[in-house]
Amino acid sequence: MHLLYNFSTFLASKLILLSPLFSPKMGLFVKGRKSVVNTLKSTLKKGDKTIWFHCASLGEYEQGVPIIKKTKEEFPDHKIIVSFFSPSGFEVKKNDKLADCTVYLPLDTPKNAKNFINLLQPSVAIFIKYEFWPNYLFELKKKSIPTILVSGLFRKDQVFFKFYGGFMRRTLNSFSHFFVQDQLSKSLLKQLKNSQVTVSGDTRFDRVSDQLSMNNKLDFIALFKQDLFCLVCGSTWPKDESILINYINNFSNNTKFIIAPHDVNNLRIESLKKKLKVKTVLYSEREKYRISDYQVLIIDTVGLLTKVYSYADVAYIGGGIGMGANGLHNILEAATFGVPIIIGENYTNFPEAKKLKELNGLFSVATPQEFIDIFNQLKTDASFCEKTGLISKNFIFNNRGATDIILNYLQQLQI
Repeated sequence: MHLLYNFSTFLASKLILLSPLFSPKMGLFVKGRKSVVNTLKSTLKKGDKTIWFHCASLGEYEQGVPIIKKTKEEFPDHKIIVSFFSPSGFEVKKNDKLADCTVYLPLDTPKNAKNFINLLQPSVAIFIKYEFWPNYLFELKKKSIPTILVSGLFRKDQVFFKFYGGFMRRTLNSFSHFFVQDQLSKSLLKQLKNSQVTVSGDTRFDRVSDQLSMNNKLDFIALFKQDLFCLVCGSTWPKDESILINYINNFSNNTKFIIAPHDVNNLRIESLKKKLKVKTVLYSEREKYRISDYQVLIIDTVGLLTKVYSYADVAYIGGGIGMGANGLHNILEAATFGVPIIIGENYTNFPEAKKLKELNGLFSVATPQEFIDIFNQLKTDASFCEKTGLISKNFIFNNRGATDIILNYLQQLQI
């Protein structure tokens, strides 16, 4: 199976060279990997000690930020190396100063894995939530480099727990320790004889909690909102917007709407704007018009949403509507501000959404009418809205602490 995996990876590496012809995003994927070795060599000197964090994309990076920050404080003599698999993470964070060096992860071939790890010589490797690259993990184990998974989340339907998943189960044996989000994940790993498992929770709670101590002021949002009730729709897809647009176009008196689509390319933004029959302005146009006169503000850029949530009275979080949903986006960024949450109906793979729904701090909708019913209740019943938001806020407060558990383990490694 390992030989088949390596052959498939080799074949993919050749086919990927053609992908920029069809996708600009894949162009970044290919081009960015060409400079990895030179970037690392220009950053690292002989004798440098390093700690390596790997994340799939932007969401996993944000999950890792609290650990990266505390690791830098605890181990100031180590250089922090962050790798991404996806362009959507790397392109946003490539110039971030939190890490000493940020690079793409070369494709998972035996040669790439050996060269990359020989260049880094990490004291410890930290993988965030997902990402199980066999050749990298096997090489780390071969070199006896401590390797941990943080904020891990396992489900029965994953390949590790299938009768044909033997090869991928081997990759799990490369980890020195698993820090997982819930008891189910621990139980599943124990079934596979992985005993070095700690239920630490999700580091995202620490991440979003820290947001409250930051400056979240956005003058243009305050100018747009005025004193009106405001719904912030974060990381939406067209299926999400099909739930929202009927209300916005027909029943939205004395309400402001901020929509931050997951994809902000020009065609996508124009398509959304055409569907809206009320006065709509783009973030990129905010200085051309008096935005207080508009009812809908579309955020056609990235990086602002976390702060925008601080102005919400209610938040709709995208990614969970319809069959084949894209995957629910981060509900915790809004919840930390004490905001009631509305999502789509597909959230069963997201334990934080399941739990917050059980606590009545979150509501799931599948149709435009269901959205109208719950949103109107939140809008017209101030006591109900406030109580629901408080549940969200307390949910964040009561689930902090994963970062400290993980850092305590790193301290014991004496790296």
